[in-house]
Amino acid sequence: MKIETFKVIAILTLMALSTFSFAQNNSQPNILWIVTDDHRPDSIQAYNRATTGKSESPLGYVSSPNIDILASEGVMFTRAYNNSPACGPSRTSMHTGRYPFRNGKYAWEHTHQEADFTKPAISQSLRDVGYSTAIIGKHHHGISEKKDEPSSIFDFSLEFNRDLHQQGFGGLYSTGSHGLIDGVLLRRDATETVFYPDGTKKEYVISKADRELNAQEQAVKSSVEEEFDILRAYTRINTGLILGGVNPQPSEKTVDALIVEEFESYLENTGNQYKTLAGKPVNGPKSSSPVFVNLGFHLPHTPVLPPKSFRDQFKNKQYRLPDFSADEVATFPTQLQQIYNESKTNGMKESEKQQAVQDYYAFTAFGDALIGKAVEAFKAHSKQQGRDYLIVFTVGDHGWHLGEQGIMAKFGPWKQSLNGAVIVVSSDKETYPPGKVVNSLVEYVDLAPTLLSGAGIDVEVSAYDYLDGVDLAVVSNDENYQRDYILGEMNLVSGHRAYMRTKDFAFSMRTRDRREPAVTPYLNDNITWALTAHPLKVDLALYDLRVDPLERKNVAYTVEYLELAKWFRQKLGRIVLGDGRVEMDWNTRNSYNISNFASGADDKKIDVPKALIPKTGITDPQRFNL
Repeated sequence: MKIETFKVIAILTLMALSTFSFAQNNSQPNILWIVTDDHRPDSIQAYNRATTGKSESPLGYVSSPNIDILASEGVMFTRAYNNSPACGPSRTSMHTGRYPFRNGKYAWEHTHQEADFTKPAISQSLRDVGYSTAIIGKHHHGISEKKDEPSSIFDFSLEFNRDLHQQGFGGLYSTGSHGLIDGVLLRRDATETVFYPDGTKKEYVISKADRELNAQEQAVKSSVEEEFDILRAYTRINTGLILGGVNPQPSEKTVDALIVEEFESYLENTGNQYKTLAGKPVNGPKSSSPVFVNLGFHLPHTPVLPPKSFRDQFKNKQYRLPDFSADEVATFPTQLQQIYNESKTNGMKESEKQQAVQDYYAFTAFGDALIGKAVEAFKAHSKQQGRDYLIVFTVGDHGWHLGEQGIMAKFGPWKQSLNGAVIVVSSDKETYPPGKVVNSLVEYVDLAPTLLSGAGIDVEVSAYDYLDGVDLAVVSNDENYQRDYILGEMNLVSGHRAYMRTKDFAFSMRTRDRREPAVTPYLNDNITWALTAHPLKVDLALYDLRVDPLERKNVAYTVEYLELAKWFRQKLGRIVLGDGRVEMDWNTRNSYNISNFASGADDKKIDVPKALIPKTGITDPQRFNL
């Protein structure tokens, strides 16, 4: 389709949406979309009760009274899976409602919307129908309207690093550390800054690109680590990550608490100009408009530093550390071994593993308190305006391992990296009944149609055919709705890897034979490589969830499962490589290629030939008790 045709369609769509806006503005609900980071759903008691019948997680004690109340007020989707287990690509897929392989973002590429295949983000569509739109806290969606311009896809934008940390707020701010980027160890100068409650600060070096720290630098770093009981990763490539410790600030002065404070100020200043905590003059939402706010928490992302008041509640709790054996790594293909080496816990002391788990769950408990505070403020604002409301809580842009698969990280195709939960609460109790639990497979690309539909937009019209997800109201209320699998892909740590999960199997594979981001002229070149190369080169991984729900034994190359792995390879490969795959050179304005050699392959059905599925009795479950 020509660019001019795209423009005509866009203009007609905007005209239709504008008409909709004027007709519906007074009845549109306020919308709050909460997203946490690296957040395991088993930190939520209500989730655990719904999935295991117990309030505690499989590892032990957790606390979430406010989120439990939220879940009791609406619908909780327990089997929600992200479409890329890393911040940037996951959030982009949520904001656009498109799989990574259809929005052309697989890692930390900074995208723009000048390419003619791109579509509006949620905030842009809601702005077009009359909403005041805001993003407060963590952003990381990586979308600009124009190339090389910091144009925001929201009316109001406040970012936790730029507008809080870098202005002297929060507890501890880091510029980063050594890490694995595209398979290469990146060494760089890195610093941390501690902000003390009395207003003083201390900046110190944690790594140098070209040398080890000298004695003085090491002494300062060590003194801070002792002062705040900091536990760093040291058995892996990225040794700068903070896996545990106590926040230098009291709870109300941590960066996540200040994110909520900025959120409250935004709502309180409807129709007015005011100043942020850093003194920047900004405008609140329009008094005549409904609001859409994406509230992004940084927690429980590293640095894992819960405030003392919450840490003290967890420091004496003993947790059941996940079972892991080095024998598991022996079954990992090359890509998964790379993820393990980047993030392994092997070599950590048992006491250090306990601290990491304690501090993680303490941090999520603190997040629960902040979420309760934000929800209360949002409901009060909606009541004052006389508007209905819709609250969508996405539990983690992705998950986090606490020793499962031998790692403390994300990035993998395993459940702990991928599985989250979604809670939807609405004034409309008929659509989202209080206390309902839905165990159907859902994906994070479902959030876009859910939010748009909640605003009154008809996502079934052809203008929204680009959406890969489904309105969660449909999943919740249509007993006949069925989705047989979830999808995802990314290109971080170990290179391009895609995954597919069904009720019984978890499968993943390498999709491209290079790590580098797409550049002209190598866009979708040799696109069928992953379907035709030797199976060993494609790094297959297959887990039989019927007998191995913890994903501890890759059986892709075993005699019993090899043919099934080959079947999944073709099914997944044809979808992510040949059903609308976009590879875009984001250094240009409109250089991309769309691969459609298997158009329609994404049919949401898993019709595995029965002859390929081993009977569970053939595979002795004892083989999986490593």
